[in-house]
Amino acid sequence: MADIDIKKSENLKEQVMDKYPSKVLKKRSKQVVVKNTDPEQRIQANVRTVPGIITQRGCCYAGCKGVVLGPTRDIINITHGPIGCGFYSWLTRRNQTKPETPDGANYMQYCFSTDMQDQNIVFGGEKLLREAIQEAYDIFHPSAIAIFSTCPVGLIGDDIHAIAKEMKEKFGDCNVFGFSCEGYKGVSQSAGHHIANNQIFKHVVGTSENGRKGKFKINLLGEYNIGGDAFVIENLLERCGITLVSTFSGNSSIEHFAACHTADLNCIMCHRSINYVAEMLDTKYGIPWIKINFIGAKASAKSLRKIAAYFEDEELTKRVEEVIAEEMVGVDSVLEEIRPKTEGKSAMLFVGGSRAHHYQELFKELGMKILAAGYEFGHRDDYEGRRALSTIKLDADTRNIEELKVEPDPEQYNPRKTEEEKAALKEKGLEFSEYEGMWPDMPEGTFIIDDISQHETEKLIKELKPDLFCAGIKEKYAIQKMGVPMKQLHSYDYGGPFAGFAGAINWYREIDRTVNSKVWQLVGAPWEGTGKLHGSFIKKVLVEEEK
Repeated sequence: MADIDIKKSENLKEQVMDKYPSKVLKKRSKQVVVKNTDPEQRIQANVRTVPGIITQRGCCYAGCKGVVLGPTRDIINITHGPIGCGFYSWLTRRNQTKPETPDGANYMQYCFSTDMQDQNIVFGGEKLLREAIQEAYDIFHPSAIAIFSTCPVGLIGDDIHAIAKEMKEKFGDCNVFGFSCEGYKGVSQSAGHHIANNQIFKHVVGTSENGRKGKFKINLLGEYNIGGDAFVIENLLERCGITLVSTFSGNSSIEHFAACHTADLNCIMCHRSINYVAEMLDTKYGIPWIKINFIGAKASAKSLRKIAAYFEDEELTKRVEEVIAEEMVGVDSVLEEIRPKTEGKSAMLFVGGSRAHHYQELFKELGMKILAAGYEFGHRDDYEGRRALSTIKLDADTRNIEELKVEPDPEQYNPRKTEEEKAALKEKGLEFSEYEGMWPDMPEGTFIIDDISQHETEKLIKELKPDLFCAGIKEKYAIQKMGVPMKQLHSYDYGGPFAGFAGAINWYREIDRTVNSKVWQLVGAPWEGTGKLHGSFIKKVLVEEEK
């Protein structure tokens, strides 16, 4: 597929940036990049949104509760704050779960909130929080209760960690812990991911040895089971003979988190939301990590082969190849039908986490080209790869997030691979602790944009005229009103699953229906087009009759 003209893209960037005041322009121009041939090209990311610009980001609390802890079925997640913040106390991202027993705990359908009122803001809400924790315990008797601070809690100073410790000691059989994830903390929801992972690692990981047994044990990190994605991946792994000890956090339970240190390999899906846990598990327990991607048929096959390569077992490798061959029959059949109808069409992707990168695999399989892509809350290493880590400067927002000091556990540290074994696998092409980022997969001349604004979105749509736009719920309807089909990738618009081979087939059919629908040609304001409005004025004269 031919590259896009770099000069034209640079000119378009100038047109888009022309509307910004000089101070804003200086900042935004570094976050809007046209891919060129320079191998040292950089982007500015993980910086605060300029006030007044309409962003699609979420807050720190949304990242902590809504993304990372939201998919856990047997932890009661209590939002400490006003009920308005309770939007993310409920299940809003279509995370799915399957308890392992018919009577297994599942609290995901509930919305737990302390519902702080004005008097609690003025006089403190610690008493209210104690009562809420006690009530939740009395009703459900859960294994764990998590507490999430919202903005007012951070401002008035309620000590949720002291209360959590107090209630944990009181109950004895219930793990209670808190998250200082006030919405204003950090640049975006990315800060909430980091805070969530830190607390799970401190209070849960390594507290149980009852992990699933198997010959080839892995953890799946950064998969949140939107629309049932995790179910598809779990099925693939099971058919290959690979034991899934824990998923962070799709279809997960606190027991799985507690025993995740018993696995032999960590596989990262969403690098941004979870790389911290992978690094800490490696340091403390000796479990190495690799980057995988189960979005796209080819990517899924590559990921299964990477896992098999790590374990160096002929029987596992053979079984993986058999499963891939079985699945690709259906994939190839559907692609043969669909690809002629999608070949050459274009898309733009601006989604959180790694989705704006991973879903490019599916578009390539359909023969579609990417015009622009970017993250809502990415860091430079998500764009440029982990090679950028050494050049990222520590800023004030990052210092707001606790950095855990992790050392090898004196009893549980057990390197799964020696340095010599890892070096030998690397020689065969298996990279450890590595992510190349989005950059290498973006064609020259395409736009790479961090934290895209509404102005930039509208301008690029008008000029580039994509056949499809992928983003989140907040920008969905504005884009559709421009006559462009919009695929919501945060919660799939009630579609999915889109992971694995079965998910790829679902995606092919859905994109075909979307981009080839004629309804989008009918979208537009009544005054647009060649039609004219006709009308006439009627003048009414009142004549007073003379008597």
